[in-house]
Amino acid sequence: MTSDSHTTFGAGRDLFDIPDHVAYFNTASLAPTLRAARDAGDAALRRRAQPWRIRAADWFDGAEERRALFAGLIGATADDIALVPATSYGLAVAAANLTAPVGSRVLVLDGEYPSGIYTWWRFAERTGASLLTVRRDGGRTWTEAVLGALDETVAVVSVPQVHWTDGALLELEPVARAARAAGAALVVDASQSAGAMPLDTRVLRPDFVVSVGYKWLLGPFGLGYLYAAPEHQQGRPLEENWILRAGSEDFARLVDYRADYQPGARRFDAGGRTAFELTPMATAALRQLSAWTVPAVAEALAAVTALIAAEARERALPTPVPRGPHMLGITVPEELRGRVVAELAEADVFVGARGTSIRISPHLHTTRRDVERLFDVLDGALARPRG
Repeated sequence: MTSDSHTTFGAGRDLFDIPDHVAYFNTASLAPTLRAARDAGDAALRRRAQPWRIRAADWFDGAEERRALFAGLIGATADDIALVPATSYGLAVAAANLTAPVGSRVLVLDGEYPSGIYTWWRFAERTGASLLTVRRDGGRTWTEAVLGALDETVAVVSVPQVHWTDGALLELEPVARAARAAGAALVVDASQSAGAMPLDTRVLRPDFVVSVGYKWLLGPFGLGYLYAAPEHQQGRPLEENWILRAGSEDFARLVDYRADYQPGARRFDAGGRTAFELTPMATAALRQLSAWTVPAVAEALAAVTALIAAEARERALPTPVPRGPHMLGITVPEELRGRVVAELAEADVFVGARGTSIRISPHLHTTRRDVERLFDVLDGALARPRG
């Protein structure tokens, strides 16, 4: 984007394969693929069809570029990043490398994404800890609610940067400071923020950060990322695959079995991380995000969501405050929610229904006309008699 395009609606639309008649507001579920990423995937499939073209170095080089590009987006180094397939895998690595005293607690948000809850259930069974579910009541923000609950009994704080159902904001910096003061580990699920909101591991000093790649990182399904702080990089991986071991670049000596690992967080990489067919797609998307810069993406999306929030307020439809710059939930009567989402889809306006909200998550392809169509259909659906 050029400097004057950051607040221009739809400035990046030509970079996505989205027909004019489609208004897509569901990036938080599954991002549309960039044309450059699609082209990279096409080329990768053609190359993979002729495996004699793949060199030994290709098992490593693409993965290393992908690792470094993601690291650059969150203020980390390539050595801090593991390549994982999903949020659940990254959270499982975190849980396997953390401990908690019997009777301590793991702090999570009410209505949090299920993979995190299930991971910490298992962790609690293993350690004798319990879950502390923080609820936002009395008009409090998520930040206020978490800070009010975080005390010396908490061993792990596992939180997102925004709530996945409606984009409500959790300010990570004060939470990180409070976690350190309480002696608690900090695990961040950035799947709904990495690539769309600034997140600096140098400032936060988290223990682990995990993100899928197919939402705000605009990449393909199945390629995600895990940040592991240096003090955890000597930990135990979930699996013992060959490419994690030191010297694995020398195929002729793979049977000279090694006890030592590749440096940094690479020991936590999932097997099959090379992903010849998908890695070029993820790399193309990360290159584009790096060129845009995450702060510029956040600024552009904040302008879009500000317009959406203003239109919602005119209709007395609640939206979260404070919230992230890139997504928001619009609360509509529960008995109408399913009908509204269906009618929007019939009009080629695509949103998500999560929790009590219709979740709206645009990207740089979103135009003012897309927003107008969203509310045209929404108005019609809400105006019809219930039942």
